[in-house]
Amino acid sequence: MSVVNPHKGRVGLPRLVHALGHSMAGLKVAFRDESAFRQEVLASLVLAPLACWLAGDWKELVLLLGSLLLVLIVELLNSGLEAAIDRISYEHHELSKRAKDLGSAAVLVALVLCGLVWGLALWARLS
Repeated sequence: MSVVNPHKGRVGLPRLVHALGHSMAGLKVAFRDESAFRQEVLASLVLAPLACWLAGDWKELVLLLGSLLLVLIVELLNSGLEAAIDRISYEHHELSKRAKDLGSAAVLVALVLCGLVWGLALWARLS
């Protein structure tokens, strides 16, 4: 027997509009409450115009901008994970620490990838 979710009644355009509202609320909360997200958004706003100069072609531009977006995406997922864990309990638990550490590691990997993409593009441009 399947359980009917009362929140899944919308279809088509009304569903998309409703989902967009939740997405915008999430971005607003992340920008308001997550300093790392604010810093990464600011860095992205500074670097995005620079990507137009740095990129040799449209493929490089996509890689440069995509690496910035990837950092923001992973930061949002990490923030959501941390919020869910904090909702469960603030007390120290090894599994909670593990989950938060893994989320933080994912952000680090995204930042390293972004740095590599930008570093290689800069090297190609200046050499």
